[in-house]
Amino acid sequence: MKVAQNKKILRSIIRIDEDKCDGCGLCVNACVEGAMQLVNGKAKLISESYCDGLGACLGHCAQDAITIEKREAFAFDEQATKAHQEKQERTKDQTDFVCPGVDAKQLEPQADISRPDETSVPSQLCHWPVQLKLVSPTAPYFADADLLLVADCVPFAMGDFHNSLLKNHRVAVGCPKLDDVQFYIEKLAAILRANELNSLTVVHMEVPCCSGLTYIAREAIACSGCKMSFGDVTIDVHGNISARGTIQVSGGSGSSAG
Repeated sequence: MKVAQNKKILRSIIRIDEDKCDGCGLCVNACVEGAMQLVNGKAKLISESYCDGLGACLGHCAQDAITIEKREAFAFDEQATKAHQEKQERTKDQTDFVCPGVDAKQLEPQADISRPDETSVPSQLCHWPVQLKLVSPTAPYFADADLLLVADCVPFAMGDFHNSLLKNHRVAVGCPKLDDVQFYIEKLAAILRANELNSLTVVHMEVPCCSGLTYIAREAIACSGCKMSFGDVTIDVHGNISARGTIQVSGGSGSSAG
């Protein structure tokens, strides 16, 4: 019996727990029907009619944020879904550009290509993306990594950032003043839980608001349940390292000591 597409019925459909979702985007890639998108750093079901309720996305969520539930929802519309898929395919290039977090890349450090008449400093970046909002906690480049958590003003102030700090490290970049601190804590905690990092180093500017990055690292370690130390590096406005230290944090439910 054909069900009217504009009428809700009791059926199986996905449910996304936004509190658990870390915005990695892996479920979005796994959904052949294109029923999900990343919106403000969270996976969202954009249309009930595009979700067939089979749950192909479940196995791709490292945070267990997706479940199947039975509830009143619009029926799966195969025809509308096919039209939606065709539209997505036509705009694929644009979508990939807007959402690079679902297309993680490992990069090879560039060779020195300087010429006698031209000064060129090779990049030491080993992966893409670099924004903490966009990186996936399960990205392969985080495994056994030396991770830098860097305030986004640092590379502008520090002329030798690539050779002095970034070389042989993975990086996650953010602004503790302008961005969502709680989201950053949860994302970094997810990275720590998913990987055995060799080390974590926080690099921030000397201005007071930038030290919030140290707070984010403390809280993320505590929330992750890990017990670990991390390096804390301060850069002055002239681009010099003005202080270095080590902070010890005991894993637990949101409490830290250093």
